Amino acid sequence: MPKGSGKQLAQNKKAYHDFFIEQTFEAGIVLKGTEIKAIRAARVNLKDAFAKIENGEIYLHNMHVSPYEQGNQFNHDPLRTRKLLLHKKEISKLIGETKETGYTIVPLKMYLKNGFAKVLIGLGKGKKQYDKRDDLKKKEAKRDIERAFRDRQKM
Repeated sequence: MPKGSGKQLAQNKKAYHDFFIEQTFEAGIVLKGTEIKAIRAARVNLKDAFAKIENGEIYLHNMHVSPYEQGNQFNHDPLRTRKLLLHKKEISKLIGETKETGYTIVPLKMYLKNGFAKVLIGLGKGKKQYDKRDDLKKKEAKRDIERAFRDRQKM
């Protein structure tokens, strides 16, 4: 099964706008109690999330998991830091890459795979403002071409 396949729960569209994603990794995530039930209900937001390497382990910060409605006192802090599960070789590769300036680890999407919650993280290099404008121009030109082609087919 290819990376990123399964029932998609959340996607970070802003990541592709702000970063050139050069490499992706599939990571498991350590969850507590009712968090998995809220995630299965797709009550998760990756928009402002980022990953950080601390003591040779990778942690996901600012990922918002809404409290589970039937969870009462067992609910956890929605923005708590969560540990990502990767192989040691992958972690050491990410440590080496992020030491270079401009590289960061960004969560791209969250999905279920064989009943387990997975996060697709990407190694990204930040885009400059002119890169973002250039991407928007290309996207708009592609949309115009498709629209013209569609209108031509209707005739």
